[in-house]
Amino acid sequence: MKSSPPETKPAPPAQAEHLLRRLEWTVLRRLDGLLQGDYRTLMRGTGMDLADLREYQHHDDVRHIDWNVTARLQQPHVRVFTEDREMAAWFLLDLSPSIDFGSGEQKKREVSAAFVAVLARLLTRHGNRVGAMLYGAGLDQVLQPRASRLHVLDLLHRMLPKDGQPTEPGRVTHLHELLQAAGGLMRRRSTVFVVSDFISAPGWEKPLAQLAQRHEVLAVRLLDPLELELPDLGLIPIRDAETGEQLLVDTSDAGFRKRFARIAAQREAELRQALGEAGVDTLELSTDDDLAAAILRFAELRRRRSRLSGAGGGLPTHLRPLAAA
Repeated sequence: MKSSPPETKPAPPAQAEHLLRRLEWTVLRRLDGLLQGDYRTLMRGTGMDLADLREYQHHDDVRHIDWNVTARLQQPHVRVFTEDREMAAWFLLDLSPSIDFGSGEQKKREVSAAFVAVLARLLTRHGNRVGAMLYGAGLDQVLQPRASRLHVLDLLHRMLPKDGQPTEPGRVTHLHELLQAAGGLMRRRSTVFVVSDFISAPGWEKPLAQLAQRHEVLAVRLLDPLELELPDLGLIPIRDAETGEQLLVDTSDAGFRKRFARIAAQREAELRQALGEAGVDTLELSTDDDLAAAILRFAELRRRRSRLSGAGGGLPTHLRPLAAA
């Protein structure tokens, strides 16, 4: 009786392989040299599971103080963690029609795919597992965490648009569906990257804040310069990428451009306030950004915050003496 040949894994799709190889030779090589191996700067607080709570003791790290428990018991308490050697990271990916917009050479979807490919490869090369939840018309796919280059290629292939299958506008995005599903799926503490343009129906703010209470959450906000300010292009059609509704607007009208910029600025302020109140750090990625430079700026911001926190700068005033004890 002949034994069956061993099962072979399918070859990675050519488009995903080409993109990942290009990113490995350009963006990843730059990050390797400039981050100097300190990839954990991007994943502060990860690789740890909450094991217990106990009273604060001399020489404890004040950054581990649980302020909610401290306020309730009127006695400083710290969180005790156990280290998890294999850190899990999750990408919550908004692939709704609005991310297929781009006024220049890149669309928001392409920026999203490049960011995910770079971060996922950076993590898996260090033995960490990455998973993903893909949201389009709804929660379409869930990829359980794995640590391999082939897994990253599979994820990248699922994110990229398929030839001959253009994304059609549909219902308004409800980002809260993705965030609530993630809260129910991810039981262990993880690093969570929410990659979205946050063009969504209201209601995502609360589940994002709830997710941030259990996990290290980073909002990766996708945007295009044309969403913030319209140039004088004359009479042009504008289509709502989510619903497909079209309008003919006169961009030569200075008053219209000013109203557009004012509304865009108000939305920007409200969005940044909502993300701040949810307790998440935010990395903004524009379609005209240099990806490596944007990631390095974000890493430096987190380094500074970590140093300030370690110096007691992030503590309430009446508790800062604890840092000097």
